[in-house]
Amino acid sequence: MNDTPAYDISFCSDDEDEPPHQCAMRRAIEATLHRHKMEHARINVAVVDDEHMAQLNELYLGHHGPTDVLTFDLRDSTDDPSTPVDRLELSNMPGIEGEIVLSIDTATREAEARDHSVESEMALYAVHGTLHLLGHDDQSESDAASMHEIENAILSEVGLGVAFGSEEW
Repeated sequence: MNDTPAYDISFCSDDEDEPPHQCAMRRAIEATLHRHKMEHARINVAVVDDEHMAQLNELYLGHHGPTDVLTFDLRDSTDDPSTPVDRLELSNMPGIEGEIVLSIDTATREAEARDHSVESEMALYAVHGTLHLLGHDDQSESDAASMHEIENAILSEVGLGVAFGSEEW
């Protein structure tokens, strides 16, 4: 494995301003990739409002209303970018390529409800999306708890503290 991972992480937003908290999201994504020993990654993070997120959620998942984060795997190995990648398939791939779309409106509401910063909530969404690109799933209660443990560890590692208590799993 190369000592210097090649991570291409870019950010965009609905408005013309740069998305807030890019530094925290970048640190969180890089820590997630390092933890999973990824050599290469190309990830675009799009910060959108709830209206835009609701449109994407309806279009790609058939769900009504906004959600916190959507993740799209853009590697050539999948026919459908919204299809999760099998973990065994990942072991043969040198890197990941994807897009993480997160809602700033949802992050703001959730941060207030959880009594932590919007920066921490956005970093959580960035970690969560990256974990999905790495093949993690949160469909079952035990898988969700496992992801929450990893998310807490990574957020703590980058100095943002934990996002979930065990009562939330």
